[in-house]
This record gives sequence, structure tokens and C-alpha cells, in this order.
Amino acid sequence: MRKAFFISLFISFHLIIPFLLKGDVYILEIKGPIDSIAQEYVSDSYERINTAGNGELIILSLDTPGGFSTSMRSIIKTIMNSKTPTAVYVSPSGARAASAGFLITISAHIAAMAPGTNMGAAHPVSVMGKDIDEVMSKKITNDAVSYVKSIAISRGRNTKLSEKAVRESSSFTARECLDGNLIDLLVKDINELIDKADGFEIRLSDGKSKILNIKNKTTINIEMTMRQRFLRTITNPNLAYFLLIIGLAGLYIEFTHPGVIIPGVLGGIALLLAFLAFQVLPINYVGLFFILLSIGFFIAEIKIQGFGILGIGGILSFVLGSVMLLNSPIPELRPAFTTIATATAVFGAVSLFLAYKVIQVSRRKAETGSEGMIGEKGKTRSPINLVSGKVFIKGEIWNAISDEPIPEAEIVVILSVDNLTLKVKKGE
Repeated sequence: MRKAFFISLFISFHLIIPFLLKGDVYILEIKGPIDSIAQEYVSDSYERINTAGNGELIILSLDTPGGFSTSMRSIIKTIMNSKTPTAVYVSPSGARAASAGFLITISAHIAAMAPGTNMGAAHPVSVMGKDIDEVMSKKITNDAVSYVKSIAISRGRNTKLSEKAVRESSSFTARECLDGNLIDLLVKDINELIDKADGFEIRLSDGKSKILNIKNKTTINIEMTMRQRFLRTITNPNLAYFLLIIGLAGLYIEFTHPGVIIPGVLGGIALLLAFLAFQVLPINYVGLFFILLSIGFFIAEIKIQGFGILGIGGILSFVLGSVMLLNSPIPELRPAFTTIATATAVFGAVSLFLAYKVIQVSRRKAETGSEGMIGEKGKTRSPINLVSGKVFIKGEIWNAISDEPIPEAEIVVILSVDNLTLKVKKGE
């Protein structure tokens, strides 16, 4: 009964949420790569706004280096089929709408830029940084050109400049975009955008026209959910790489020092978070295998004592794997070189230090048991010969034998232990 009550309460709350949105202008913000998280954020926000049915305009503030084609196309589809018009605003000054951001901007009902911004460089590339053969590259480029021209035509924008941005990776300043009919407005902030967009006639996907009446209307900022913000945080390439290293280091310590527990637990959690981030980031699995191979080399260095050769191999594998792991042409989608260098130095130093300590301990003379008696010095309590004798060592009297006669009160050195009898020789 209680379960049914909570389910009905959840459904009711979910249905009511869209109607809690009260306002005429909704503001969304995307800063960073166009990925599945940005796609989900836009899709969910538009669904809520369109369901509420009281939105006059959606402003998408954009600052992006580009991203995934699939996510870009999904966002464009959402914008072009929305019941509520969209204004994409490249801002603030110094921002850009490169690659995927260029297509998203020109797909809007109103395209605007802040002074000092730029957009373009939309030639398709492999996000993984892999080489594409000439035929396939031509196919991908032609498809992208066809797509951008269809968008430009539907919005009445300059098709030649749009094609140039794709074929030649051309990039344009905000003023060039305005003069070239790629955008509609050049404004310094969102307030000016709202003022100048007021009265615009918009044609929606259903063919109906709408004149914007947004001056002095309520504005509402729609932010990412906690889940989306969390995913956005851990998918930062530097943090994802750091989580991977922490995870592998924790498991490495647990395997080489069983029973420590805490490094293993923290390492497992960090590793799972890293793999969660890699579902969004463009990961190269060869790079990941190189990093795993480096861990194997470090463990082998401890187990079979490779005199540093395996350790050096581990460091080289670690460097190669780190460089290849997130090898994207978009800088924001790969870890900084300083991060890789620092992680390599720290991880390599710690691994070699642990290997050295383990080898040092394995070579240390035994201090307990019968093995710990070998090499110790004692004093004879009776004459010692091949068959009998007594020696005092470590506070105890032991039976002893010797290959040569040794008189009483002589210093002797223990050579071996056989049951409870010591074999000794004269000490120096």
C-alpha cells in the first residue's frame, strides 16, 4: 500500500514539475564540449519547457570547442522541432562556437554573438584522432556540407560561408558573421539580446509564424541537474585520467601489500568512476591496455626481481598509454601534457620505490627461527667435536658439533641448524 502511494506521488510530482516553470524567457548554458551530457541537458530542458507551454523564447548561451557529431545532431533536431523558438547566443566575449557549435548556432531561429567571439572551423574530424582514408574523408565531408547547407537554407543564412566553414575549416569573427548573414544580432549581453529580439517574426517547424513579445518578460535560468553536473565534472579529461591513475595505484598497492584494504577500496571506486567518465570521453583502448600492461610490469618487477628493466618497461608503457588514452584533436577532450608528466613521474617513482623495498626485504637476513641463527656468534660451554658439545647463544644453551675440535670458552660462529643441533666453527 505504502509502495503504491509513493509511486503515485512520484508520478504526480513528475507531471507537475513542467507546470512549475513560470516565465517567458528561459536561459540554458553550455560551456565545454558538445557531448552526451550536454545533449541530455538540452533535451530534458526543452521537453519541460514545451510541455509547460508558456515559453516565449529559449536562449542557449554557448561557448564550445566542438564535440561529438551524434550529440550535435540531436541538439539541432531538438532546436528545429521545438514548439518554443530558440536564440543561440555565443558568449561571453572571448568565447567561441567551433565545429559542432557552429552548426548549432546557425540552426537557431535567432543566432547572436557577443563582440570578441568567433565561430566556424567546422570541418569534420575523428574525435579519436584516427586517420581517415581519403574516400571515407570525402564522404564524411560531403555529408557534413549537405547537412550545414540544409540548415542554412532553412534559416535563410549564407550557404556559401556555411559550406566554407566545413570544407575549408574557415573561422569567422562576430562582425564577419553579422556582415555575412550567418547570424542575426551582435549584442553585448542577454538583456540587449532580449531587447533587440523583441518583435522578431519566427517561423516554427509546423509552418506557423510567431512574433516575439519578450521585452520586460520574466527570465528563468535552467541549470543542469545534480547528476548532469556530477557527470560533467568527472568527464573532465584531467580528472578522469587522475581517477584512472588513483584507481590503478590503489589496486596495485592492495595486490602488492594484501590486507591494507583502504587503498583497494578507494582504488576500486576511483576506477569505476574513471570508466564511467570514459563512456562519455573518446577513449583509445590501446592506450588503456598499455597502462594496464605497465601495472603488470611493475608487479613482475617485484615478483621476479627484474633488476629495474621491468620497472623501466612499466614507465615507458605508462607514458605511451597516457598519451594515447584520450588522443583527441580537441584539446578540451584530452588531458594536459603536464598532468600526464606529473602522473607518470609520481606513479613511476612510487612503483619503483615499492619494488625496491620489497626486494630489499626479500634479501634481508632472517632474524627469527632457525634461519635467524645462521651467522650469529656464541661461546662454548664445553669442548665441541664431531659428535657433541654445548654452546651458549642468545641466552640459551644449545647442542653443537664442529668439524674441528673447539675448546671450552671459545667464540664460535653458527654455520647451520639441524633440528636442535648447531654446526659451528671457530669465530674470529
